[in-house]
Amino acid sequence: MPAFRWQVLLKPLVFSCALGPFIYLVLSLLTGQLGPNPIDSLTDQTGTLAIRLLLISLALTPLRWILKNTWPIRLRRMLGLFAFFYAMLHVSIYVGLDQQMDIGAIWEDLSERPYILAGTVAFLVLIPLAITSTRGMARRLGKRWLSLHRFVYIAGAAAVIHYVWLAKGDLIEPLVYLVVLLLLFSYRLVRIMRQ
Repeated sequence: MPAFRWQVLLKPLVFSCALGPFIYLVLSLLTGQLGPNPIDSLTDQTGTLAIRLLLISLALTPLRWILKNTWPIRLRRMLGLFAFFYAMLHVSIYVGLDQQMDIGAIWEDLSERPYILAGTVAFLVLIPLAITSTRGMARRLGKRWLSLHRFVYIAGAAAVIHYVWLAKGDLIEPLVYLVVLLLLFSYRLVRIMRQ
């Protein structure tokens, strides 16, 4: 298949793969397939999806350097926005369903549970990145846009720390995310030092 042909199909395919888990979660919720505590299940699954998509979006720039091809970059904004979408669902479920908009309980969680604070930092950093993700905003902000969007590494680190601190017992999955994040940081650092 010619290169132009598979690249045209790549974006819709990746979009479908990123949206698929959301459709699955909605159908599971409607059919009662989320277990005895659907709120916990939704919170866990949306958070995991947010971290995975955030790490995949961070891996696209190194992938571009390794492949010496620009196609991974064409997926970066879309996957970053999907990461924000799942993070927003994660936070909305926690605030609206789990805590039932109880500001006192949320504040208590923030002050007593460091993993909630780390997750909040990750989400707050992602908000301006999502707002400024359009080409128009990139043009308006100029060089400042690139500086702002480097904060995605802070969001990634805070999200992974949130998950590692939250995990009880089975640490394998959060530690895999931590290793992936450290490899991405290391690769970028080595490249910066070489330049």
